[in-house]
Amino acid sequence: MAAATFPTVLLAAALQQAAEHHQAGRLPEAEQLYRALLQVRPDYPDANHNLGVLLGQAAGLPYLKTALEGDPTQGQYWLSYAEALLACGQAGEALIVIETAMQCGLDTPAAQRLRQAAIALTDNPGALDRSAFSEGAPPADLPQAEREQLVALFNAGRHAEMESLARLLIERHPRFGFAWKGLGAALQMQGKDALAALQKATELLPDDDDAHNNLGNALRDRGQLEAALASYTKALEMEPGFAEAHYNLGNVLQDLGRPDGAVASYRRALELKPDFAAAHGNLGVALKDCGLLDDAAASCRRALEIKPDFADAHNNLGNVLKDLGQLDGALASYRRALECDPGYTKALGNLLFIHNYLADQPVVMLLAEARRFGELVARQAHPYTVWCNVPAPERCLRVGLVSGDLRNHPVGYFLESLLAALASHASGRLEMIAYSNHARSDALTERLKASCHGWHSVAGLSDASLAQQIRDDGIDILIDLAGHTAYNRLPLFAWKPAPVQASWLGYFATTGVAAMDYFIADPWTAPEAEESHFIEKIQRLPQTYLCFSPPDVDVPVAPLPALAERHITFGCFNHLTKMNDAVVALWARVLLAVPGSHLFLKTRQLGEATVRHSVVARFAAHGIAAERLILESAAPRAELLAAYRRVDIALDPFPYPGGATSIEALWMGAPVLTLAGERFLSHIGASIMHNAGLPAWIAADADDYIARAASHAGDLQRLATLRNGLRQQVLASPLFDAPRFARHFEIALREMWRNWCYRQPGQSL
Repeated sequence: MAAATFPTVLLAAALQQAAEHHQAGRLPEAEQLYRALLQVRPDYPDANHNLGVLLGQAAGLPYLKTALEGDPTQGQYWLSYAEALLACGQAGEALIVIETAMQCGLDTPAAQRLRQAAIALTDNPGALDRSAFSEGAPPADLPQAEREQLVALFNAGRHAEMESLARLLIERHPRFGFAWKGLGAALQMQGKDALAALQKATELLPDDDDAHNNLGNALRDRGQLEAALASYTKALEMEPGFAEAHYNLGNVLQDLGRPDGAVASYRRALELKPDFAAAHGNLGVALKDCGLLDDAAASCRRALEIKPDFADAHNNLGNVLKDLGQLDGALASYRRALECDPGYTKALGNLLFIHNYLADQPVVMLLAEARRFGELVARQAHPYTVWCNVPAPERCLRVGLVSGDLRNHPVGYFLESLLAALASHASGRLEMIAYSNHARSDALTERLKASCHGWHSVAGLSDASLAQQIRDDGIDILIDLAGHTAYNRLPLFAWKPAPVQASWLGYFATTGVAAMDYFIADPWTAPEAEESHFIEKIQRLPQTYLCFSPPDVDVPVAPLPALAERHITFGCFNHLTKMNDAVVALWARVLLAVPGSHLFLKTRQLGEATVRHSVVARFAAHGIAAERLILESAAPRAELLAAYRRVDIALDPFPYPGGATSIEALWMGAPVLTLAGERFLSHIGASIMHNAGLPAWIAADADDYIARAASHAGDLQRLATLRNGLRQQVLASPLFDAPRFARHFEIALREMWRNWCYRQPGQSL
């Protein structure tokens, strides 16, 4: 095809794809695309320039010259051509080029630096003699003046200039490790891939603890956590008093799910550097993960004493206060984090999430906050608009699942039986590819892997790199399984790496991300009258949007405990943060309405004495004595399920009801009293009870909740009969019928895909 008839938009798209390969270090792929472009349009300036930069030195000179001749208005073309001439030892020619550029208006610091380098090399033509740097020669040190120049640029925050200087020095001194170290530092500070440069630096400077520490950072950014751990350990073997390396070691241990080790590393960093604000802040995160909430809050506050505008510490404090049940304080902390850093998407996501714990939150406010998040991540993304996916409505689809919870977690419990059913019944129609955003794995992770066609660990990968990987994998439908919960990758979806994107399972409200096409629901959670609550299009499954996997533990259902105890025990094993003030007030009324009844709460936060005292005080304010409360910390899953043997009736909190917790209660024979609400989240309990065949356990309002609790508690024989058959009842219901759910799920995916296909040019209904 002649260049004149080749669509400009396709040339631009191909150039963009080549540049993405180039930036990501996939040089053979980039070179192939650049050369293909130049076959179509030999004078294409951008393609000539980029190929010349990629090839470097003598091989790149002709392309750089063609680019400059094709568009001399581009200052970077002059600089690249001059740098290549310098690298080839043609200092005189480089000087002519750069002085010509400066006469044409390119009088920039980079141009001045190149001119000075060219003059120096013209005066000293032997400066580029490489004989001293042959493979057999030992590495020499970079001259002090050039070392100081790199350090000065780093300290001044002039990282782009530092990168240019480092590259020039590497051309002149290819075996001087400090130049590679400087290049790696400059790339890291600009958010670019520094791994190759830092690996070269540690090769040339094997005893440089700082280089090994920096390499650890680059490996962690790539998600190579065990390799990062080894680099930090190496740095600390060389310099045990290296506070930053202890801090970084703590970070990677935290990533690896080893908070106890992270706590020790952060504390060692603080022994060496007591005012290390970041170490105090991250110590708070690790202490929180160890269940030491009061200590965690103290660490975050210490970080803020040192650095009051520390956005991360405000956000981390918000997370701790949330777990302590101090929701107003958590809200204030997230808002303060956003004041310090208005572009802090994680804090804004946490702010959105915590609203779900609070009663009487206007839907219009929640939608506005979600849109604010979506606009923020859209500004930070570079979305794709063209995909290579073939728009064939009935072909086998590649479906990507993005989650940090592909493990012993409620999301994993809901996925396991579905993925197994799809692997058995949808062969040749669906291929499931998982992108796991968490370094931790367990036995459930391995079972999930066995049901997937592909599995990628993507913790630490940038959104740009992960988006490119998803495109390279040819994903047709990309599904978010996290929403605004922990370890989510919602900003990735703003890049639109797949032509169809949907949110399902892990969240219960609109994501706010405009590039998210669908939200998967059911008739109970998202009735047509509430579609305006979402910016996404609602894709309804016909019965339930949840399908649970039977627990892999042998815990039989016990007889109704009230028959032996002679009093009713209500129970709730949900996250304590769901127990807002309105919930406490209503549950207190339930206890007063059922004389002699007890309330059994079992959750992780109750391991803290201060939290237990707070719960007792909150109920005492409503006339409930401490003797009527049973407060226990969390336990391993088998022990947690066995604790339902002491529960007659489970109470659902609101507006954030249980999901996996409620289904586990049903599986253990404990019916769940839930309150119908006015939005997706608060409808989840009603959806579960309808699908379990228990509509009588759905209350319309607070008074109805109390009346139903008293009515059910007053008929022990009926309650005992229900308990004896409840596990069999729910196992036969849509909540556990994985093959049926898999068929419904596949039909929904196919409908979403067809909708996209029919919108493509040349397609018709």
